[in-house]
Amino acid sequence: MSSTVPAPPPLGVSLKLTYGLGSVAYGVSVAVLANSVLQLYFNQVIGLPAVWVGLAIMVSLAADVVLDPLIGYASDNLRSRWGRRHPFMYASALPVGVFFYFLWHAPQGLDGVPLLIFAVVMLIAVRVAIASYEIPSTALAPELAPDYDKRTSLLAYRWFFGIGAIAVVSILLYAVFLRQDASNPLGILNRGRYAEFGTVMAIAMFVCILVSTATTHSRIPYLYKAGPRQLSFAKSLREIGVVFANPALLVLMASGVLGGAGLGITSALQNYFYLHLWGLKPQMIAVLAPGGLLASIIGVFLAPALATRFGKKRAMIYLLSLSVFAGLLPISARLLGIMPGNGSPLLVAILFADVVFTAVCGLIGLVIVASMVADVVEDQQVKSGARSEGVLFAFNGLVPKFTGGIGAFIAGLLITLVGFPTHAMPGSVDPDIVRRLAIYYIPCVILLNGGSVVVLQFYKIDRGAHEQNVARLREAAALAETAHIETGAGSPIE
Repeated sequence: MSSTVPAPPPLGVSLKLTYGLGSVAYGVSVAVLANSVLQLYFNQVIGLPAVWVGLAIMVSLAADVVLDPLIGYASDNLRSRWGRRHPFMYASALPVGVFFYFLWHAPQGLDGVPLLIFAVVMLIAVRVAIASYEIPSTALAPELAPDYDKRTSLLAYRWFFGIGAIAVVSILLYAVFLRQDASNPLGILNRGRYAEFGTVMAIAMFVCILVSTATTHSRIPYLYKAGPRQLSFAKSLREIGVVFANPALLVLMASGVLGGAGLGITSALQNYFYLHLWGLKPQMIAVLAPGGLLASIIGVFLAPALATRFGKKRAMIYLLSLSVFAGLLPISARLLGIMPGNGSPLLVAILFADVVFTAVCGLIGLVIVASMVADVVEDQQVKSGARSEGVLFAFNGLVPKFTGGIGAFIAGLLITLVGFPTHAMPGSVDPDIVRRLAIYYIPCVILLNGGSVVVLQFYKIDRGAHEQNVARLREAAALAETAHIETGAGSPIE
């Protein structure tokens, strides 16, 4: 049965900030697990073949395909005095820190199959630990902000910290830990510096998860409560299947699979282009990273405004198209011979502007997609009678993970196809190899993201449909409460 809860106090800026703070852990994981850093670390630093790196990523993400929906379902159905979400969030903090630490401390002397096994095991452990926090935490958003527009604003704060964390991590990694100078002549190939980086980030993730969870604890009395249920494994799988079959969710996931695969290729090859196409040293890559910080600030204010002005679907289509065009423009211009030469300050300025523009489009797009998934919550509750935020966000969260793995695997194939050498210092790679890598990269990204835009046309939940769903749920809750009172059962609140 469903239940009613007390009317919550308005969301203040402080709560939005502390709620958003928790996404720092997810942002750190995206910055280093979304293929670009991971591909370099395991391939160029540790010595795992590029295709094996892509395979390790894909295997770990395949595990997520099975485990993430189960985490979301368990979160949806947990009954405790701390509600459905917070026990998972508290319990995940220590495993996130511990497993992230060991990921960057691969035992010396490992190679071949043992190194592949280490990579797979640690990647699975890190991803499951982070999912155990991120899925329940993100699932709070539809309850904290039931309004069609206000939930976009709340999620903007979450992505502000997530994208900001990606930028800060990039700055620290390239300008501090991997800075190439007299004290670190190996630069980006220094294995010990990656270990130091892993230690610092593990502590930061642990602290941010605990702080965010503790500061949202006061909202537990105002969150949705459901009555006790008898659940079997078979019934659980059926209910997960019902959520997965929601047409609006299927559209978002299909669009995300195509667009995410394109983004995964970009993420995996970004550092290859920075180092070998543009000739940037690690500290120069760090100069570009503040573009992500600037984009996160701009995106927090623009995302709600654009979603309200154009509608979520139209805004998302425009932003995705602009982001792909801008992201490919510098590489296309280099292939045509119209970009400034390597080492030119104008080149760095152009790349920085491109980072800012594509990051703004990308951040706003992520905020809007998350808000669109939140709108599916009420649509699914109308259809099934149960709130399934955890499962919905678990399925949505699988898209960038799994497609990132697809992108990493395709990128590994492209790297192998062009014969890109292992342990290659910048400036030592044949320019023709780098050029061929760029030529293969561009059409892959265009085809995948173009398909994403086409599929997104079929998403049907707009403002009117959402408000109709909310009205139906309010009416059902009122009838249920009246029935409880008339039968003498008392308040449906547990």
